[in-house]
Amino acid sequence: MSEKPFSLVVEDDPDLANIFSEAVNAAGFKTDIIVNGRLALERLKEIAPHLVILDMHLPEVSGRDILAYIRNEPRLDKTIVVIATADALMGEEMRDQADFVLIKPITFSQLRDMSARLKPA
Repeated sequence: MSEKPFSLVVEDDPDLANIFSEAVNAAGFKTDIIVNGRLALERLKEIAPHLVILDMHLPEVSGRDILAYIRNEPRLDKTIVVIATADALMGEEMRDQADFVLIKPITFSQLRDMSARLKPA
């Protein structure tokens, strides 16, 4: 059996982070949770995840800056970014830069099913 693809859940709300992580795990990913933007950038300098679930409103470094880093880093050009935000206007603004935008509240099954479709073959 091949190794599970890797994902990052970047979300500062601990309850949502756990739900998102469990949903992505249920879809067959290995997942790490990161709770602030600075730590997310540090981690992205070390790894190239297949999937990133990204909140936009984070402490220290914004989700917008993290998305810009991912899109400008050639090593991360295959990383799929799913924005998870309660800010519908920001979600619409970021739609052309992200692969997908989900507006909170996001259900466990919604994120699990989407993640399963994004899993590499």
